[in-house]
Amino acid sequence: MAVRHFPLRTFQISFLCSLLLLLMFGLTSAQEQVYVSHICTVSNFTVNSTFQTNLNLLLPALSSNTSRTGFYNTTIGRSPDRIHSLVLCRGDISSTSCEACVNEASQDVTQRCPRSKGAAIWYEQCFLRYSDQDFFSSLDASPRVYLWNTQNTTNSTLFNQLLRNLTDRLVSQAVDGPSGRLFASDQVGFNDFQTIFGLLQCTRDLSRDDCRTCLQTTVSQIPTCCDNKQGGRLIGLSCQLRYEVYRFFGASPVAPPPTRLQPSRPLPTPSGKKNSSRTLILIVVPIVGLIAAVVIISTIYVCLPKKAASGAADESQIIDVESLKYSLESIRAATDHFSEENKLGEGGFGSVYKGMLPDREEVAVKRLSGHSGQGSREFKNEVSLIAKLQHRHLVRLLGWCAEGGEKILIYEFVPNKSLDKFLFDSSKQGQLDWQRRYKIIEGIARGLLYLHEDSRLRVVHRDLKSGNVLLDAEMNPKVSDFGLARIFRADQTHESTGQIAGTFGYMAPEYAMHGLFSAKSDVYSFGVLVLEIITGRKNNNLQQSERVEDLPNLAWRLWNNGTVEEMLDPTARDSCSPNEVISSSVTLSTPSAPAFFLRSGTMSAMPGIGFDSKVTHADPSTGNLTPLSVNEVSITELSPR
Repeated sequence: MAVRHFPLRTFQISFLCSLLLLLMFGLTSAQEQVYVSHICTVSNFTVNSTFQTNLNLLLPALSSNTSRTGFYNTTIGRSPDRIHSLVLCRGDISSTSCEACVNEASQDVTQRCPRSKGAAIWYEQCFLRYSDQDFFSSLDASPRVYLWNTQNTTNSTLFNQLLRNLTDRLVSQAVDGPSGRLFASDQVGFNDFQTIFGLLQCTRDLSRDDCRTCLQTTVSQIPTCCDNKQGGRLIGLSCQLRYEVYRFFGASPVAPPPTRLQPSRPLPTPSGKKNSSRTLILIVVPIVGLIAAVVIISTIYVCLPKKAASGAADESQIIDVESLKYSLESIRAATDHFSEENKLGEGGFGSVYKGMLPDREEVAVKRLSGHSGQGSREFKNEVSLIAKLQHRHLVRLLGWCAEGGEKILIYEFVPNKSLDKFLFDSSKQGQLDWQRRYKIIEGIARGLLYLHEDSRLRVVHRDLKSGNVLLDAEMNPKVSDFGLARIFRADQTHESTGQIAGTFGYMAPEYAMHGLFSAKSDVYSFGVLVLEIITGRKNNNLQQSERVEDLPNLAWRLWNNGTVEEMLDPTARDSCSPNEVISSSVTLSTPSAPAFFLRSGTMSAMPGIGFDSKVTHADPSTGNLTPLSVNEVSITELSPR
């Protein structure tokens, strides 16, 4: 807080002014440390464990190390008790305010997450995060917290346009600014009485490209969060955004002091012993590490085969994830030699087992069968692909093994298994009320958007279905099974294949008939999946008296009849308004009849698929099904459905 000093004329004036300034400064300091939100991981540590000792050493030292530059990240301890921590202060506050905020947050986080191995806490002026997992430089683009002003804008069209112009300008300033602080704040006049103030910031461990992706993703969520509101905050683990119609930040960003190589007050080591060569190590190791990293990255870039750009994986791609490799012996020990008691399920590509790693972390072990159809190419594709994808709505790859004829993938353990186990089980359907179903739909959509638009790679999943959506302990969805996924170039819109793979009923017509797939193929699959979530019924398991229909045809017929609310699962009907399901608040054009319908789960009239079945079409005027030749369905271009 800036304080102006006036000449002292009398003792009384001096005393009163000093008292007033003291009260003002005290009140302001207390108000500055405003708690906003927090999240805790479900993984807990044991009381009085080595992990807790490391955490107790880590947290008190964060405030002093952060105050110099407004950003600090560090690691303490050894695996499995290693802790990674990151602290960031808002770019416009002073070092004194930064230190005070971090000090408050470091004390508060253990109260709000008393035994968690990972936590994040946001204050008005700072952000603190720690975890037993290494998250440094990993992009998490999805906002975790939404806050908004309850007051609406007076001219929403103009306000939204000015806000978009402001946020676009701030993204460029934050990412392309010479300081490298990944922070920007600015303002724009709205009318004679109001000004829009905006602020964007990324954690400084991100690259500029990742920061841009994070901020652009966050900006795109403003209509979802705070449409037509006078203020809003979208807060995430990698970046955050705020705008208001009043000034909430300083007049200008506070420039950090010059950064030195070693921290002014180094963290204590878990053993408490001092090392006389610590300063030398702190100087030499980062330099050597930086040089090594540049050499390795340059070598990989030069030597990487050209076909990797089209999504075809080979041996060189697996080098990037060599650190995730497990021995077959360790996996056998983790799963009790793949015992039946540990088997979680079995699918077309093999069996999945529950396992326990030496650090007591529960995992899901996917053991591919020799006749699974997923050969070496698909396996390497899944390993190299998932290792590069980090999103809270995508299942996380922890390791892999290719040894002794085995091909094994190790994933994070997701306790509630797959979505289809709830949707299509009458004893569990009741656990999915409408609020949970809506949350699941939204989460899948976010994961899909990340794959198509927001990740470093542009990925088409090709097998999105309820069985490939896993649910964690809080019923949050995680898209899994990337064995069929393809990586697209930035300028690539579609691809064709003569080898059609995936699940009938979820395939887009242009893919099932002609082998043509794109991001829109995933969107079609997502649409079918949404219909399954709404109805609680399988797409390929419907029969209305003598009429056999899939969900798209059923939805289209009921829409035309004006009875679309009949689709809603009775178990979720009491927990929602039908208007939320049928989108009556949105003006939609009348949908076209679905392109084709599969009378059973098999197909023959489509190239490359050797089964017997009849392809039929719903007549637009009556809804009756009529035989249809594949040649009658002409798809000349991919267009939005």
